[in-house]
Formats: sequence, structure tokens, C-alpha cells
Amino acid sequence: MSTISALANVHSVGQFGDHENKNDNELLKILEIKDLLIVQIVQYKNSSISVESINVDGLNFKDKPLNVTNNSETRILWNGPKNWFLISTKKDLLNNVLEAFKETDFAVTNLSHSRAIIEIEGEEAIEVLKKGCPFNFNTLKKNNSINSTYNGIAFTVDKLDENPNKIRLFTLRSFGESLYHSITDASLEFGYKSL
Repeated sequence: MSTISALANVHSVGQFGDHENKNDNELLKILEIKDLLIVQIVQYKNSSISVESINVDGLNFKDKPLNVTNNSETRILWNGPKNWFLISTKKDLLNNVLEAFKETDFAVTNLSHSRAIIEIEGEEAIEVLKKGCPFNFNTLKKNNSINSTYNGIAFTVDKLDENPNKIRLFTLRSFGESLYHSITDASLEFGYKSL
């Protein structure tokens, strides 16, 4: 049995919007990211374990707002007090997570197949997000993460890089197509290349 991508019915490759007479560096790049391990880790209120002493894939967890701890294959996003998303290209990392986080102190949930992931890259990526989200994106720095809404759709934003901006957007799989249409519609003004 094969998995079906969350955006299989809407994501088309090509150039769209105001792309004429622009080179590839001037266009936004939009793509769907697939096959990532996404694990939500929540520490119980009555747990007294120090989460900062726990290490997964060489990374420590920090209970600090907006914080993203990362290496080349794994990112740990602060999702709220005592709540994190671990995102990795290493699918077998789930076993390490289950060993590190004891079920007496943490709830660990594999969300890998429940999210649609859109990556947008380019100088105007922040402007696209400003069109549908009330957050002040001028304050969002590299390796920061927030939860907000885009045109009424709940999503998580993970800023991977600056110059040019590279941002991953996570939403529930059932909202994936709606978020994709909202993001691509907002990108038409700048022109984008769908990969």
C-alpha cells in the first residue's frame, strides 16, 4: 500500500502568476514536503523531569517560546509550554524518541501522516504570509517557530533560513488543500515556481 500525498490533487509543477521576464532567483519557490517524521511530545503537568537534559539526535529540548533547535536532519520546534514538535528526515528516530521520553512523564504522538507541509522560499515569502496571518513577521528570525492562522486555517510556521527567506508551513492534512490555495493565490502577485 502506498501513501497518498496531502496535496496530490492540487500541487502542479510550473510557473504561475507574474513570472514573465523574471529569472528563477526573482520567483518564489513553492513545494510540498513529504516523508518527514513528525512527532508531538507533551510533558505532563505533574512531571518533574528536566526536559533540557533529554537528548535526541544530538539535540536538547528547550522550553523557550519561538525556539527551534536543529541540525541538518532534525528540527525541534517549541509548540507551547512543555509541548514540542520533532521533525526529522530520519524515520527510525521514532524509536529513540520513545526510549528517551517515558510514558509516565510524556505523551508522544506520531503525527507524520496527519500534516500537509508546504515550503515557500524567496525574498517575498514573508509578504505572502503577511497577506493572511495577523502575526508580525518582521520579528520572526531564522530558527523561530510560531502557531497562528492563515485566512482562518490553523498552521505552524518554521523559519528555516533568511536571505532568501525559506519557510515551512504545517497544517492539518484536511486543511492542506485550502492552505495551499491560499498561499499560491497570495503568491501570484510576485510570481512563483511550483516544484
